[in-house]
Amino acid sequence: MEINKISIGLVGPCASGKTTLKNGLVQYGLIVKHIAQEHSYVQDMWKRLSNPDILIYLDVSYEISKIRKSLNWTYDEFQIQKERLTHARNHADLYIQTDELSIDQVLKVTLVFLQERGNEN
Repeated sequence: MEINKISIGLVGPCASGKTTLKNGLVQYGLIVKHIAQEHSYVQDMWKRLSNPDILIYLDVSYEISKIRKSLNWTYDEFQIQKERLTHARNHADLYIQTDELSIDQVLKVTLVFLQERGNEN
């Protein structure tokens, strides 16, 4: 499987880095869909919207999410997003906790994973 021919879906709570990672991956010619499922009650929204070949789940802690974006939300609201994303997290091909990673590190982890995944096929 050539990595530039696969579709990649990105899910995760607000401020986890989905848009930033998408922008980085697109520069490599990859097909990436940011799936804003964190606002939906439909558990498999990620699959219904794009049914990607590879699903990547980016995670962030409540504390870091508030630092990255001026989000005016409570811990309970954050937890609701995490609950809504449970199905996607359980089906993700790659899970990345982004709290302590730079933008470049998240991109590198993802590219290495995709390259290894491409070499398997």
